[in-house]
Amino acid sequence: MYKYAPHLAVIFAALLWSIDALLRQSLYTLPALLIISIEHGLGALIFIPFLKKYWDDIKGLLQSGWISILWISLLGGMGGTYFYTKALSYVGYIDLSIVVLLQKLQPVFAMSLAAIILKEKLSKKYILLAFLAIIGGYLVTFGKNSVPNWDDNTLIAALLALLAAFCWGSSTAIAKKALVSLHYSAVTGLRLALTTLISLIIIIIFNFDILNVDISLNQWSMIIIIVLSSGTFALFIYYYGLNKLPASHTTLFELFWPLSAVIIDWIRNGEPLAFMQLLGAALLLLSTTLLAHENSNE
Repeated sequence: MYKYAPHLAVIFAALLWSIDALLRQSLYTLPALLIISIEHGLGALIFIPFLKKYWDDIKGLLQSGWISILWISLLGGMGGTYFYTKALSYVGYIDLSIVVLLQKLQPVFAMSLAAIILKEKLSKKYILLAFLAIIGGYLVTFGKNSVPNWDDNTLIAALLALLAAFCWGSSTAIAKKALVSLHYSAVTGLRLALTTLISLIIIIIFNFDILNVDISLNQWSMIIIIVLSSGTFALFIYYYGLNKLPASHTTLFELFWPLSAVIIDWIRNGEPLAFMQLLGAALLLLSTTLLAHENSNE
């Protein structure tokens, strides 16, 4: 059972990310950049003991390692969240289908960079399973809905969603490169600290007034809950899984988030899964189960 712990860690992180939007509903009055700063800052404080523990390894990090850490902090921590949030704003936070559709390209970026940068071999069996997993994720998401009409706002949202997919997909491959040199808890702590620093610098330079925004006790409580669940904790267990698995495999296990999101919607609103969604869930479960066995055999 232990050999499947990394796979289950990534799946559990995806489950936590699927409830993240529900947790953030009470934070809609706060600027996104402020939320990013506070959330990552609190997470960085939690990981100070790990940064101290691995400080010698951090000091010995080569230039390529620092570039990897900076990449995942700037693009994974800041860029992906910003582009995704902007994409949602262009479709009014209502018509999410095209945004989610292009997020399905995230594994494509991750797999491509894993092959190019990390020299991971993509076997014919893996490519087939990856194709089935992506189709499964698509069917789970769009089993009931059709793709929207393409107007100007939708085109802009599509471009922004594509940029977000690149940011997060590339961060999977680049983070794997950083994990070669550092323990996953040190990588987590450095990403949180650098993302906090970058976001604060942006706020101070471009919009200092954001720091004067009033935050209610309920909002502070929710931010702490996010840090301990879908934020810092999810990132930590995700990097644990990524440390043990190829980046090209890890990105496919992330596709469990649309499945868990649909199930949560089913439980909350009593919306049963359509046949195509059930078919997509079956494809996703089958492909990732076979993928886990392939990775274990390797």
